[in-house]
Amino acid sequence: MPSLTKANLSYSTFLLTGFPGLEWAHHWISLPIFVGYLVALLGNVTILHLVRTDPSLHQPMYYFLAILAVTDLGLCMSTLPSVLGVLWFDARAVGLVPCVLQQHFLHSFSFMESAVLFAMALDRLVAIRFPLRYASVLTGPRVALAGLALAMRSAAITAAPSLHLLKFDYCRPGALSHAYCLHQDMIRLACSDTHFNRLYGLCIIMLAMGSDVLFILLSYIVILRTVLAIASAGERLKALNTCVSHILAVLCFYVPMLGLSIVHRFGHHTSPLVHILMGTVSVLLPPLMNPVIYSIKTRQIRRAIVKVISLGRIR
Repeated sequence: MPSLTKANLSYSTFLLTGFPGLEWAHHWISLPIFVGYLVALLGNVTILHLVRTDPSLHQPMYYFLAILAVTDLGLCMSTLPSVLGVLWFDARAVGLVPCVLQQHFLHSFSFMESAVLFAMALDRLVAIRFPLRYASVLTGPRVALAGLALAMRSAAITAAPSLHLLKFDYCRPGALSHAYCLHQDMIRLACSDTHFNRLYGLCIIMLAMGSDVLFILLSYIVILRTVLAIASAGERLKALNTCVSHILAVLCFYVPMLGLSIVHRFGHHTSPLVHILMGTVSVLLPPLMNPVIYSIKTRQIRRAIVKVISLGRIR
């Protein structure tokens, strides 16, 4: 690793962290992480291809799934270069501007993922509670417009703290906690007044992600009441089965994030390896598991995959 002057470290350079004490095993550790990223990228690209090319998937539910796949691809690409750069090449030094950009895209796509999961909960609510109006309420253009609005919201709410990060003076030596840049990590090394960023960050998490979680819970309360009112047990089970994939996707996103937050706030005396492992899981698990979950649990997606494989064999 090239030597870094104190001035550079203080004002314009940050150090990313791999797995402390296991630097000798970074190449071995990188294998499952690389496979995870590869599966996540291929899985989400496959979902996008199927939704685009298969007419049976041209429905609101699968349009939202395509938006989720795009978000997962963005989440993957936000961290992949720096994570593999640290593990493969010990490329730990990162400049201020690239670091700010990385944390901006990472947090933006995280907020986007939360918002899309909320939108998918509303999709299931409309489909189950108002089945006859489902196709007329959630049309393709409306879903696309909703996806664009959610993307703009996610980018906008992370813009202000990101711009403030560029103005801060960084005079505290030290490494960041992960192999990628995070907003809370950068303000920890800043010597400027960070009250705005700390307060703003807490507020947008509570207002954006907090409201998403609340509305998801409320949506499923209404869904459950609607399903229980259905007379046929078979129809009740069929309606609930359409929600299983979404519920698993919600758990894969929020549970690791909650675990990472708990470790950051209360695990000051735990090993740094725990922080790094939880951070890696929180950014990699949702993009990895979402296409797997929907491919296994959704019959139409399975049929589309089998159809593509069959056509490939015929050719």
